[in-house]
Formats: sequence, structure tokens, C-alpha cells
Amino acid sequence: MSHFDTPQPRSVRATEAVVCVPTFRRPEMLAQTLRSLAGQKTSVAFAVVVVDNDSRARQGVAIAERVMREENLTGHVLVEPRQGNVHAINSAFATALARYECAQYILMIDDDEIAEPGWLDAMVASARANDCDIVGGPVLPIFAEGKEEHRRHPVFHPAYSISGRVPMIYGSGNCLITRAAFQRVGAIFDPHFNFLGGGDTEFFTRAKIAGLRFAWSQEAVVREIVGPDRVRPAWILKRGLRIGAINYCIDRREARNRVARLKVPLKNAAIVAFAGYKSARLVLSGAPPLQTLHPLVIALGRCLAAFGIYPEQYRAEPESAHS
Repeated sequence: MSHFDTPQPRSVRATEAVVCVPTFRRPEMLAQTLRSLAGQKTSVAFAVVVVDNDSRARQGVAIAERVMREENLTGHVLVEPRQGNVHAINSAFATALARYECAQYILMIDDDEIAEPGWLDAMVASARANDCDIVGGPVLPIFAEGKEEHRRHPVFHPAYSISGRVPMIYGSGNCLITRAAFQRVGAIFDPHFNFLGGGDTEFFTRAKIAGLRFAWSQEAVVREIVGPDRVRPAWILKRGLRIGAINYCIDRREARNRVARLKVPLKNAAIVAFAGYKSARLVLSGAPPLQTLHPLVIALGRCLAAFGIYPEQYRAEPESAHS
């Protein structure tokens, strides 16, 4: 593990927030992410924790060391040798909570995202103004030229569009979690979702059940670089299957008794029926084919998961990458 301190006089005790950045074989994108953090216009004293999930090449370590030194970013860079999205995120959270004991806000941004200059202030301000435990914000896609037609597809839509209290958030690509929230729910995403994805949604579901409060900050914008592989129909369809599988797995895990477990296949059947209705309406409205298929694909993902078939995303081959 490598440790960096900026030359500015700032003690660990003064750190109010820690930004966690799990990374896997995206060194160029990671450099942009870190530079966007260095460019924050904020009065919040913060540190950065980068966790490289590629223990062999360690490209993330190399780029993070260089950029953090150049940009005078305080923080830590470490390697998580256990492969998997959840392991990398949990390592980042554990490091942030242990090394910065006075930090009350733990944030996360993905290694293919760029934070707007007011992002950090907006997230912290929302947590304080709404007296809440968890805050989410929009992740707005940056598409390659000629791919703007995908902007309307639901997989690229933020969950909300208005700031304020919300029932729950669903993704960790742009989020803030208070130290108190971790103490109540547990500072860990479930490794069961390591390769499927959805550990964040499952964590937020547990948080909601525990009575934690959520807010949305429409002003806390990050922009996601959408690579060419993620605008292909096959990737978009697989993403829909994965959403369905994740939702099924969470429902199944939250079914604590026999009656609750019996309700899960009934819910699957209801979702399949509603998906057909919703897709038909989209066809009649003239929506593009990928959009009209989306409800049916999610329903199919739930049904496949019920038979133990999961469209895993994060089980990387030697030269593949997280996406």
C-alpha cells in the first residue's frame, strides 16, 4: 500500500470526508477521475482512497500514485488481491473508516466518472440539509459521437431528477454514506453480489429496512464516460438481464420465512405480465426497439435467476475489464 499526504498542513483529524475510488484496468479514465477530485471547489477537507482490483498489472496503483502526487491529493492507494467488485469497494470503505476516524462522510465515485467542481460540496450539503444517512446524485452519460440515441434508454437514466428526500437510492457510482449509516447497517457490501453486481442495491435495501433516511442531490453531478462496448445492443440487453437477476436475488434474500419465499415466484409472474403490458405501450408510442424490450428483458432476468442462471459482469478474464 502507498500513502500520500499533500504538502498542505492538514491533519487526519481535520478530514471531514473520504472519497473512495475502486478501479480495475482503466488507468486513463482513473486519471481523469482523480483530476476531477483535485479540481473540487470545496471548503470540505477530504481525502481519497483508491483501491486497485488488479493485483497483477497494478496499472491503477501506478497512475494513482502519479496523479495524486501531481495534484497534491491526500489519501491512500492500495491493492485488493481478491477479485471482484464488492471486494474492492469493501476494501475502500474499510480503509476510509479506519484511517480517517473523524471523517463523517464516505463518498464513492467510479473510475470512469468525472465529478463536476461542485460535486463534493453538493453531496455534503444535501446530507446536512436533509438530515439523512445516504445521498445519491445523477450520473450523466458522455457518449461517443453518433451514439446520443442511447440517452433515452432507461439503463442510462438517473433514478430521480429533483433534489430532496427520496425513498431509496440504488447505485453507488455517485453516493455519500455517513459513518453512522455504516455503524447501523454494517460497513460491507454482500460478497454474494461480487460478480453479478448489485451489492450496492442490496446494501441500500438493508439500509431502508433498518430505517435509514435517503436524499437526492440533483446538483451533485458526475459524468460517466460510456465506452463503445457499452452502447452495443448485446451489452444493453445483458444489463437489463442483470437488473432483473439482482432484483430477484435481493427479494429472495429478504424473504425470511416460508410465506415470504412463496411470494417471490408470484412476484415474478406479476412482473412478467406487467412487462408485457409496458412493452406493448412502448411499441405503440414509437419507442426504439431496445427501449421496448427493456421491461421484458428485466422480467426474463428475474426468471433466469430463479433457475440459477446469472449474467455475471465482474468475473474478469485476464485481459478483460470492469464495465
